Amino acid sequence: MKGGKFTPIFFGFLLFFLTNTLTVGVSIAVFVATNRATGGDTGALALVTLLTVIGFAALYSLIDVFRRKNMIDKPVEEILSATDRISEGDFDVRLEITHGIASYDDFDLIKENLNKMAGELSRSEILKNDFLSGVSHEIKTPLAVIRSYVKLLSRTDDPDLRVEYAHTVINATEKLGNLVGNILKLSRLENNEITPDLSDVKLHESIAAAVIAFEDRIEEKEIELECDLEELWTYSSDSYLDIIWNNLLSNAIKFTPKGGRISVSLKQSGRDAVVEVSDTGVGISPEVGARIFDKFYQADESHATEGNGLGLALVKKVISILGGEISVRSTPGVGSAFTVRLRDVYVKENN
Repeated sequence: MKGGKFTPIFFGFLLFFLTNTLTVGVSIAVFVATNRATGGDTGALALVTLLTVIGFAALYSLIDVFRRKNMIDKPVEEILSATDRISEGDFDVRLEITHGIASYDDFDLIKENLNKMAGELSRSEILKNDFLSGVSHEIKTPLAVIRSYVKLLSRTDDPDLRVEYAHTVINATEKLGNLVGNILKLSRLENNEITPDLSDVKLHESIAAAVIAFEDRIEEKEIELECDLEELWTYSSDSYLDIIWNNLLSNAIKFTPKGGRISVSLKQSGRDAVVEVSDTGVGISPEVGARIFDKFYQADESHATEGNGLGLALVKKVISILGGEISVRSTPGVGSAFTVRLRDVYVKENN
């Protein structure tokens, strides 16, 4: 049985059996001895038998008090105290398990589950705080830019400067809008408030359209672009796929220095489509790469280049809904490669 639950049940039954056997045996022995000593005096036999029963009852009651105090009341108090602390936000609670795993009782199992729950809540609290800290930082930055440049706009009559300041304000508001939009999308996806609208999709055209949308930014940074797209179809959501391509391409451009290179490929592998977006950008460390898709994770590196980390969390969620997978390979200072694998693609004749 799970956690060795059979062991305490067996020993409990054995203890109950031996206790009753001892009680009956001693009572019979006392009765026989009293009968011999008194010559069969009924009153004496009744009195001795009554005292024997009362004595055993008192002894067992006393033993049961100590048993309950140590085996039931104490663990129950520990568990109630732990749940109170957890309910108040103290997720560092850890309960000591008194038995070995082979002889776990129900209280040990409850304690183990409480420890696991507290650990997960502690991790979620840390991630939430990281998330709130990162989001606060990202919101404050564009707001500060908007405030500063609006003041500058109000103080200058130079047409060229006014246009420059206006563009800066627009860029800051767009960044703020994207951040809020990603938060709302993540929330709605997590709560299943939106479902994908599925249809036949030309994967190669979907990716190509996303690349073309970033053409100006690619040219502005003088980035060399390589595209190798096989003509593949799939039954999926065009709008969901746009979220994937836009975020991956946006990150690749953002983290690739001027004069760098970005490669986009689409290949068929069995019944899967394998899309890879690679760059010669700043790269990420293995520690960051292990948690880069976490919706609450904020890496210090992201702040240096105005990233907020929500885009990749959104990508991960969307790909999960579509039944695909995403992975990343990266080397700091060399670049990153994000690989998306989508199910059930096919080649369509006369498309």
